[in-house]
Amino acid sequence: MSAVKTVSETNEVGLLLIHRGKVRDVYQVNDKQLLLVATDRISAFDCVMPNAIPRKGAILTQLSAFWFERLKNLTENHLITTVFDAMPEIVRLTEEFRGRSSLVKKTKVFPVECVVRGYLEGSGWKDYRATGKVCGHNLPPELRQGEKLPQPIFTPATKAQTGHDENITETEFTNLVGTNVAEKLKSLSLKIYQEASEYALTRGIIIADAKFEFGTDDSGNILLIDEVLTPDSSRFWSAETYMPGKSQESFDKQFVRDYLETLDWNKQPPAPELPPEIVEATTARYLDAYRILTGKEL
Repeated sequence: MSAVKTVSETNEVGLLLIHRGKVRDVYQVNDKQLLLVATDRISAFDCVMPNAIPRKGAILTQLSAFWFERLKNLTENHLITTVFDAMPEIVRLTEEFRGRSSLVKKTKVFPVECVVRGYLEGSGWKDYRATGKVCGHNLPPELRQGEKLPQPIFTPATKAQTGHDENITETEFTNLVGTNVAEKLKSLSLKIYQEASEYALTRGIIIADAKFEFGTDDSGNILLIDEVLTPDSSRFWSAETYMPGKSQESFDKQFVRDYLETLDWNKQPPAPELPPEIVEATTARYLDAYRILTGKEL
C-alpha cells in the first residue's frame, strides 16, 4: 500500500490555478467550468500533515460521485463528470489528474458550512459537556458521548479560508445568506442527511454527522457542491460495534485525529509527520468506507 504514488500538490501549467485548499487544487477550465483535483493531502485540526495518504484523493472523488448520483432526486449538484477520458483535452494532458478529478459547474459559493449532526460527538460533544446544548440547541440531560440525538440538528459554521471553521447560530447563518436561502439550505441539508444516513445504515455504517456546501449557478439555482459524504467531511461509524459512551470505531479522519491527540503537539503548524502504520491504516479505513457504501472496489 505504501508503494502507491501519492499526489501532494498539482501544478498544471495549461490551466489557471485559482485556489489551493487543504485537500483540493481548483483550476479554471473555462468561464463556466472548474476542475476540482483531490490531492492525497490530509488535514487535521486545520493543519495539513506533511505526508500524504495514498489513494485518498481518488476515494474522495469517486465516493462524492456516488453520492451526487444517489442524491440527485433531492437536489441538483455541480458535478459534470469524474470520467477522465470524457473531460476536455486540456485536462487530459495531465495524466496525474486521472481518477482524482471532478469537472464541475462554476457556482457562486455560499460562505457557510451546512453541518447536520445525528449523534453527539466532536465539537458538539464538547459543547454539550460545557453547556448542555449543542450550538444553541437544547438537548436532554445526561446524554453520553456518541449518543444518537432525538432528531438530527442543523449546526451551521463559517467557511474559514485559513484556520478553524467556527460554529455560528442560525440567526447569524440567516444574516449571512438571507432568510429564504437559509431556510432552503437548512431543509436541503436535513433531507440529504436523512436519506444518506438511512441508506448507509442498510450497509452497516452510521453517519454520525456530515458537512455540506452549496452554491448558485448563473440562473440562481441552488446546487450541492464540493465533496459530499466522504470520510473527510463526515463521521462514519461501524453500526455493528456501535456503543454510546465512548469513542466509536470509525472509517474516517477521526483515526488520524485520535493518533495526533496522543502526541505532545499544540495543534499549530508545522504538523508532525504521520508514521507509516498510521498512513496505511488511514488508507485502509477510507477504502473500507468506499467499498461498504458503494458495494464496489475502487
